[in-house]
Amino acid sequence: DTSRGNSIDMQRGMMQPSIILLKEGTDTSQGKAQLISNINACAAVADIVRTTLGPRGMDKLIHNQGKVVISNDGATIMKNLEIVHPAALTMVDIAKSQDSEAGDGTTSVVVLASEFMKEAKSFVEEGVHPQLIIKAFREAAGLAAKYLKEWAIDISGKSEKEKRDLLIRCAATSLNSKLISHQKDFFAPIVVDAVLSLDEDLSLDMIGVKKIPGGALEDSFLVHGVAFKKTFSYAGFEQQPKKFKNPKICLLNVELELKSEKENAEIRLDDPAEYQSIVDAEWSIIYEKLDKITKTGAQVVLSRLAIGDLGTQYFADRGIFCAGRVADEDLRRVAKACGGAVQTSIHNLVPEVIGACGNFEEQQIGDERYNIFSDCPQGKSTTILLRGGAEQFIAETERSIHDSIMIVRRAVKNARIVPGGGAIEMELSRVLRDHARKIYGKGQLIINSYAKALEIIPRQLSDNAGFDSTDILNRLRQKHAAGGEAGRWYGVDVDTEGICDSYEKFVWEPLVVKLSALGAATEAACLVLSVDETITNPASEQAGAGGPGGPRPGGRGRGGRMALGGMARRR
Repeated sequence: DTSRGNSIDMQRGMMQPSIILLKEGTDTSQGKAQLISNINACAAVADIVRTTLGPRGMDKLIHNQGKVVISNDGATIMKNLEIVHPAALTMVDIAKSQDSEAGDGTTSVVVLASEFMKEAKSFVEEGVHPQLIIKAFREAAGLAAKYLKEWAIDISGKSEKEKRDLLIRCAATSLNSKLISHQKDFFAPIVVDAVLSLDEDLSLDMIGVKKIPGGALEDSFLVHGVAFKKTFSYAGFEQQPKKFKNPKICLLNVELELKSEKENAEIRLDDPAEYQSIVDAEWSIIYEKLDKITKTGAQVVLSRLAIGDLGTQYFADRGIFCAGRVADEDLRRVAKACGGAVQTSIHNLVPEVIGACGNFEEQQIGDERYNIFSDCPQGKSTTILLRGGAEQFIAETERSIHDSIMIVRRAVKNARIVPGGGAIEMELSRVLRDHARKIYGKGQLIINSYAKALEIIPRQLSDNAGFDSTDILNRLRQKHAAGGEAGRWYGVDVDTEGICDSYEKFVWEPLVVKLSALGAATEAACLVLSVDETITNPASEQAGAGGPGGPRPGGRGRGGRMALGGMARRR
């Protein structure tokens, strides 16, 4: 009968051997619940940096292992948070990628990605397959990129003066949301001049930023050349001249000091007089090096390795300035600016490898002394010397300057800009909503939600400035819907608590920043949505998990074993 047959089937099922797949202690979660958990984790990360967005954004103070960081830069905050949640680490990665690709927009990309996931969450809860959401999101991102490229304004066909003014506005927009926003008119020209003085490859290494505590921010200045802190010096250094006009510069990677013999060195001599010849040989070798350097006519000698007290006094007696243990980065920048080449030997010091500059001077700046090479003929390197009060404040100023430099570099390489202030996001939201009405199926709703998510940028800008974001967004929607071409560039005006034409107000951002942010945010959302199972095994991450006998076979599920084809055997 039926009951007997069921009983036999159950016995057969119980007799099947269990298959244990994963180690003991392995925790797996799958399905809708774990996907929503991952989305919530990403949202929690975004909530941390959300309030830092825009010109009225707040700063975060991060205290970690005795080190204090004050910043409103998304990438800096993300790096210092030490996030361990595997899905939330995606947000850290996109902030870092945005920082390296565009230099700015790191907070925007995190906030956008979080909002995309938040919009997708309601669809997941209603049972829509994640792959449908991913497909629609990618279609929307492709359309957004296409429209962005169409609307971008090209600034390449301008005169040098016009181009410089346009770049200053881009730099000022970047600095607008930073701690030094009140000094943006002071720093923006410095940043632009620093970038424009580089050669075609616009290498970031050729712009040095030196932090000098003390003084006011406005005491900062730009050196069209190289400046670095005075290196460790030996006796005789103060007798050297500290100022030259049109000096020749010799760059070396050679040690110019007498080295004592190693403790285990052994020399066997038959005649005590021979010992003197060995000592004399050492002295003659170093004097030969010093003589050859002097014969080049160089008045400034820099070496990556040490220049000892003998060499320092020798150069002082001949009116030559020398500095040893110069940082590799500074030496390369001097070579680039002054046209010399770093030599690893003194046997080929031909005129071609000797550099030159218009002025060399050692200056006292604050508590430090700096060697400054200015009016360099090659002019391919610059140095920004930053002044300020607290150490954390100067550090944040340096990060702000770095972001601004990156923005200007991108604008020089890709001379296409789009208005900021949330204007471009509102216009993209409008056209994507229009596009969604023309398509059939679930994709219509999903693309509509993608368009809604884009409005988070102007909404957050308004919230962070203390405005009524609902009122501002209603006015922006009305302007973008009815304004046509003229209303396209309207964004949030943080000065008047209203809306304004961002293009006319010179709130500009390079196109590459927006393209990179949209692309990275969409990919991050799609990546999190594509994960259907999370498997973690904390025990396996510990050294020697499983004891001396090796790892024990474990199971699957929340701390239990997983068995296929039957029940798990109890040991």
